[in-house]
Amino acid sequence: MNENIEDYALIGDLETAAMIGRDGSIDWLCLPRFDSPACFAALLGTGENGFWRVSPAGAGLCTHRAYRAGTLVLDTVWDTPSGTVRVTDFMPPRAVSPCIVRMVEGLSGSVPMRSELKPRFHQGRVVPWVRTSERFTVATAGPDSTWLGTDSPVQVSGGPGLTVGDFTVSAGRQMTLQLVWAPSHLLDVPSALLTPAATMLAQTTGFWRRWVSRCQYQGPWRDSVVRSLITLKALIYAPTGSVVAAPTTSLPEQLGGERNWDYRHCWLRDSTLALSCLLRSGYREEATAWLDWLLRATAGGLSGLQSVYGLGGERLLPETEAPWLPGYEGSRPVRFGNAAVEQYQLDVYGEVLDTLYWSLRSGVSLQPRIWSLVKVLMGYLLVHWRDPDQGLWEVRGPRRHFVHSKVMSWVAADRALRMGEMLGRNGTSREWRAMKDTVHREVCREGWDGGRGSFVQAYGGTALDASALLIPGLGFLPAGDARVRGTVRAMRALDRDGFLYRYRHTGAGVDRVDGMPGSECPFVACSLWYADALAATGDLDEAQTVFERVLGVRNDVGLLSEQWDPAGRRQLGNAPQAFSHISLVETAFAMQRASNGHTGRDVDERSPLRTAVSSSMPESP
Repeated sequence: MNENIEDYALIGDLETAAMIGRDGSIDWLCLPRFDSPACFAALLGTGENGFWRVSPAGAGLCTHRAYRAGTLVLDTVWDTPSGTVRVTDFMPPRAVSPCIVRMVEGLSGSVPMRSELKPRFHQGRVVPWVRTSERFTVATAGPDSTWLGTDSPVQVSGGPGLTVGDFTVSAGRQMTLQLVWAPSHLLDVPSALLTPAATMLAQTTGFWRRWVSRCQYQGPWRDSVVRSLITLKALIYAPTGSVVAAPTTSLPEQLGGERNWDYRHCWLRDSTLALSCLLRSGYREEATAWLDWLLRATAGGLSGLQSVYGLGGERLLPETEAPWLPGYEGSRPVRFGNAAVEQYQLDVYGEVLDTLYWSLRSGVSLQPRIWSLVKVLMGYLLVHWRDPDQGLWEVRGPRRHFVHSKVMSWVAADRALRMGEMLGRNGTSREWRAMKDTVHREVCREGWDGGRGSFVQAYGGTALDASALLIPGLGFLPAGDARVRGTVRAMRALDRDGFLYRYRHTGAGVDRVDGMPGSECPFVACSLWYADALAATGDLDEAQTVFERVLGVRNDVGLLSEQWDPAGRRQLGNAPQAFSHISLVETAFAMQRASNGHTGRDVDERSPLRTAVSSSMPESP
């Protein structure tokens, strides 16, 4: 049943999300959380692995579709020989139970419709027991039940674990179908099935539009920025404040290959970048919730940060394979869980401290324990910043001295010093300053290749890495520095048809770091980093060209996956990808700053909120 990855749209309730194809089929849904076992997994297999399709009988792809402005409410329209129909899909922000609402409205003529519901619990392999009453169809297996309800009579048929409903809508008439998940031991009708669909639609639309109204970006790409911010908001697990990297697993980086990973977890790196992005856009509540999650997730083990945690701060995310799922377009194995939880990634310390700094700068009220966290993280880095690690890209080969990891160690010390100054706590600043200066000298010596005129991926190597494009934005070197300009020029070697690879998969010795067979396509975020760096170094015209080229490969509803295949003209990797949408928003802000004559993130600017923030954060014991 696999459609192209870009054929899928997203709806969600801030606790889980569904992927809907252009044919009206929900082919991916995990209930009740992002990381729960999937009950619709056709995305990674066939219809036998679970789906729910609502569309005109016998129809194919829709005529057109779009989100309602400023919302995550999706309208899909089919023009058929007998008339035109619209299906409106959404998930109300979670109250009690997860609920998918599918409102079918006749726009002209009379259109025969069909709903095909085939849940397959426990990652697309368990056929449920189905019972049908006058008002509801309930599918049950193990701990899970789904309740299907309609607001009008439907002719129901089906087979094992399949419910087919046929009905007709004429112009001006409407039919609503609702699917609600509940624990199988609860026998009462879920309350969401008793709430009028029109009420839920109004509440959902109002929720999203109120949230969007707080967006502070007012530049020329506002519509694109707002759509990316809505997508990022949809990837936040509201009960804890954590952020998933994507709502999917095992969408391949290479078709038919093994680079298939589970992104339904919370990477500190992605989460911190998402929160910095949201803070810049005017959203403080999300930052406060994430900081609270961070303290809980790291409690009892502050020094040795994991790179990734579960939605609630879980530390064990065992990576397993699902041989019963054939994979997206035959890309195996399908994986659940992620072994990156066991990796050593030094850059996350810098990411966390950078976000704490920007939270403080933005006026977020920080708990007293945050300063204790800063001191413990810096105490760890003072001892371990010289260690090799597996880096930003989570390579599964040997550890290396990655330049980006060292730069982020510098960022950690720099931001800790700035926070100490803002809060009047400079007791350990001498050690931190010495470390900062030492890291800077070492990176400029060991991470620079005079022959290429560029910073490289790892000490002792010559391979390029797109993460070096982040150096000016992080404040490590000014954008006007000759080494920065040389690095930006050198990155053309990573270009493929206008998009940038993370790094090349050819190389030997220290330059062969990946540890995986096969290759991959250009990385969306890296192409946007290139635009940022071009803008910072004064090439605004080329920066805008690169930025708009990336905007041009979003799908019809504005979503981006992890990678772009220029040859196949298609998206690859998990989708929608937080990293890609974070980078889109950041690039829009970077372009705006550069057009106003500013570069970087102004890390030297004093916070006007210093006094108020300091007084809100009493001395910790």
